[in-house]
Amino acid sequence: MINRTVLVGRLTNGPELKYTGSGVAVATFTVAVNRQFTNSQGEREADFIRCQMWRKAAENFCNFTHKGSLVGIDGRIQTRSYENTEGTRIYVTEVVADRFSLLGSKPKSEAGTDEQGGQPSQNNNYQKPNSNPNDPFANGGQSIDINDDDLPF
Repeated sequence: MINRTVLVGRLTNGPELKYTGSGVAVATFTVAVNRQFTNSQGEREADFIRCQMWRKAAENFCNFTHKGSLVGIDGRIQTRSYENTEGTRIYVTEVVADRFSLLGSKPKSEAGTDEQGGQPSQNNNYQKPNSNPNDPFANGGQSIDINDDDLPF
């Protein structure tokens, strides 16, 4: 059997981090995922998918994400149920995330600073772009005019 889910979307709020009685971290959050089609009014709708993450991954996720963060989530769908205070059985379907990826860029206030948020970091491995006039790939991202006869295959 296969139960695998991959989501790409934005957090609707900052993730909520809690700890179980035995000290295990658990993060809960909701990811808004746009649908691939538009409705009859031409608007793109989104699904709001509840997720949870456990242990160290949960702590890291909470440290590096916030409301609006673009994230990739890899996990599995899980269903559970419980009885509320009125005695009604409540069913919950959510994604239990195993891994995540941060897909958005750093905010401009954080870009170019060191890990402590101080002065811009010095990157000693930086190399200037190739300024060789014979380099066909040094055209600043413009399209390259290549004839089929120029290709070796």
